[in-house]
Formats: sequence, C-alpha cells, structure tokens
Amino acid sequence: MNKLRLRRLDRVYVPAPIYFVTACTYARARWLTCTEIHECLVTFCSQGAKRGAYVGRYVLMPHHFHLFVSFQTETLRLSDWMKSLKNTLSKALRAKGNRAPHWQDGFFDHVLRSSESYQHKWLYVKDNPVRAGLVSRSEDWPYQGEIYPLTL
Repeated sequence: MNKLRLRRLDRVYVPAPIYFVTACTYARARWLTCTEIHECLVTFCSQGAKRGAYVGRYVLMPHHFHLFVSFQTETLRLSDWMKSLKNTLSKALRAKGNRAPHWQDGFFDHVLRSSESYQHKWLYVKDNPVRAGLVSRSEDWPYQGEIYPLTL
C-alpha cells in the first residue's frame, strides 16, 4: 500500500512574527558591555514602537547581542531596522572613541514558530553571561532586559 505524504509548506504566513536576532562586532571587539551602549540600545528599542517595531527581551554580550523583535507593520523590514540599530549603536561607539568598522557584515535571524520556542530561546540566551564566565547567575548580568512583552 502506498501512503500519500503531505508536502512541506513552501511558505507560512504569520502576520507579526517574532524574530530572534544576533549581531556581532567587527573582529569580536569587546565594546558592547558598558552603560552608554546599553542605554543607547534601550532608547532606540523603546522608540521603535512609534514605527511599529517592538523589542522583547535582549542580552548585550561584550562582542555581540541577542534580541527578539516583532514588527506590527508590513512597511518595516528586519534588514532596514537592523541597519538603523547598528548605525545608532555605531554613533555611540564613535562617541566613546571606538573607530569603525564596528560590526560584522549582516546578522543572524530566525523566525520563532511558537511561544515555547520564544521561552526556550530566551532561557538559552539569558544564560550566555554565565556560560561565558562573566557572572555566576544570569540575573546578575546588568546588560539585559525586556522592552516590551512579546507573544506569538
């Protein structure tokens, strides 16, 4: 007997997906874990709601960051938003005397498929400072937080 198999979907449409994003500094320069950069990230992400960009949880590591973002408008594209975020953080890095280039080309992104994957990814990401030996408990890491609660 020959069973019919369902084809894999070519495309799944989710109106406002949550993206898991990672970006790294150029040559893994350890520039990101300071108050000025943290405040710059929080300010940029907090103002994003005016344009339909909502950042959930995030972690700044010395040479990369992870964050979760969702767009409530189809006019915003992840690549454009990331370019703007990197440019904003670069301005703050220049103000601290860090010369360009500041960022590796591109970034890593992944569309989350369920609320469990958001929680699962966050549990992994929030422990990055512990795995890196920067703190003994993830709660002690000062360069993390949540701007807006995100749900799928």
